[in-house]
Amino acid sequence: MTRPVITQPQLVPVTSIDTGLPAVPAPALTPSAIRERLVQAAGWTPEFAGDGGRFADRAPAGAAVLVPLVPREGGLHLLLTRRTDHLRDHAGQISFPGGRVEPEDDGPVATALRETEEEIGLPRRYIEVLGQLPVYTTVTAFQVTPVVGLVQPGFTLAPDPAEVAEAFEVPLAFLMNPAHHRHHRFEFAGAERRFLSMPWQGPEREYFIWGATAAMLRNLYRLLSGA
Repeated sequence: MTRPVITQPQLVPVTSIDTGLPAVPAPALTPSAIRERLVQAAGWTPEFAGDGGRFADRAPAGAAVLVPLVPREGGLHLLLTRRTDHLRDHAGQISFPGGRVEPEDDGPVATALRETEEEIGLPRRYIEVLGQLPVYTTVTAFQVTPVVGLVQPGFTLAPDPAEVAEAFEVPLAFLMNPAHHRHHRFEFAGAERRFLSMPWQGPEREYFIWGATAAMLRNLYRLLSGA
């Protein structure tokens, strides 16, 4: 099946917004509460397991990303990246730092920490791993393990200009409120794709968080809300 390529996701019609679902309460958005929920997540079935590589023409490949949570005044923030516009895959998209599992990596945590240091220059000594979310399989057949980490303030980022245009932070409470979760539907040449988005208006620009990144965040929402 040919994968319908979405080059301007922000223009795809919104089919619904989850205003009827409750936001994750503030007490559940603390490092200790998140760690406890992740420990309890063994055997938990996520809302979005991914597209299963149904449009891919290659064998599945392992990957891992870091879901970096930074304590700030007023609550936790999520550190995200915007990919450079010249990349062959996912150009300009909002993503977690991470990438493909390499043979020398000792599991997904090692991959997530290595890729984070390579992509944005965040040393692993600042990161405390809180746990992992279930694997998410992308349309391109990457089996991605999201590793949730608490990042202690005091770090200085050095994004790799070949891959990362910028790194920025979004309040976790914003992302864990379904009133900001939008559902989209896209159809082209008989093929259909559905995706979530969570647009965030930053100080200078809007960041259109969508696709796999939004789906993994939605899974985090479901876990923390107990839904």
